[in-house]
Amino acid sequence: MDRAEKELGIFNIGPEFEFFLFQLSPDGLPSVKLDDHGSYFDMMPRSRAEAVKDRVCRWCDEIGFFVETYHHEVAPSQHEIDLCYGNALDIADRIMILKYLIRTAALKEGLFASFMPKPIAGVCGNGMHVHQSLITPVGKNIFADESKANGLSDIAMYYMGGLLEHATETCAIMNSSVNSYKRLVPGYEAPVYISWAFQNRSTLLRIPSGRGMGTRIKLRNPDTAGNPYLQFALMLAAGLDGIEKKTMPPDHMEMDIFSLSPGEREKCGIKGLPGNLISAVREMERSELVKGTFGQQIMDHFKHVKEKEWGEYRSQVTQWEINNLLPVL
Repeated sequence: MDRAEKELGIFNIGPEFEFFLFQLSPDGLPSVKLDDHGSYFDMMPRSRAEAVKDRVCRWCDEIGFFVETYHHEVAPSQHEIDLCYGNALDIADRIMILKYLIRTAALKEGLFASFMPKPIAGVCGNGMHVHQSLITPVGKNIFADESKANGLSDIAMYYMGGLLEHATETCAIMNSSVNSYKRLVPGYEAPVYISWAFQNRSTLLRIPSGRGMGTRIKLRNPDTAGNPYLQFALMLAAGLDGIEKKTMPPDHMEMDIFSLSPGEREKCGIKGLPGNLISAVREMERSELVKGTFGQQIMDHFKHVKEKEWGEYRSQVTQWEINNLLPVL
């Protein structure tokens, strides 16, 4: 952030923070039993979930966090709280506190808040879309350029090119749990393919419609299970690398990428994100960008912890295997 501010501007972040509110089991333990069956932006009657969000927003106001909005998300019992943008270090601090506030408010209503990326199969999972911009000390958004047809400056394009260029090697940090990759599958509004667009919501990066001071780049694969300090540091490092090397992104892709065949995606030059945690870790350990951002020690410790998690995970026999393989094998 110091490097960015010295050379370009303040690194500002605006996170969309998603979570589920589940009922507690009779013995007071967490469960995945739904508490409501609402849908996206559902204007529900007064409920326990609304009380949780109201309480969290009041607490945030009292400590100066400035919540921009909250609403019901796509899946039943899924909700979102959006913090107003600020410099990335402050926002990382606030996310850590926000998790505590949400969990505490949920328990006061007899509910359990989960930030697990994909706690329920067949519905959308929890993501944390991250809006990013660089603002000069005098308040100019350097991602904005009114002279360009799309309103994006060359620096914004290079920054976006860096995010796309390093998407596979940064994925282990943005999506740091074995469960994260259950969310990153086609059909549930989570990105799978490395691409960008203005309107298309199946891409990794999207450019929201605001221009001028509202010009920003939204990265859509991070989730709420990750470490925001590591996530934000690596986003900025990838973007700065793109600016330094003047990495231009490919053409924007407004068609539904999920509907394309593998051959069509290959023809368009569209690659996919890693399909599981260990593949993402293998991409990360080869990355000079990650090593240069975190240092060898942090990268080695992260790798060790995640290899252990993967080993424990892949040794489990799931209910799907029992249901589908036991009768026929």
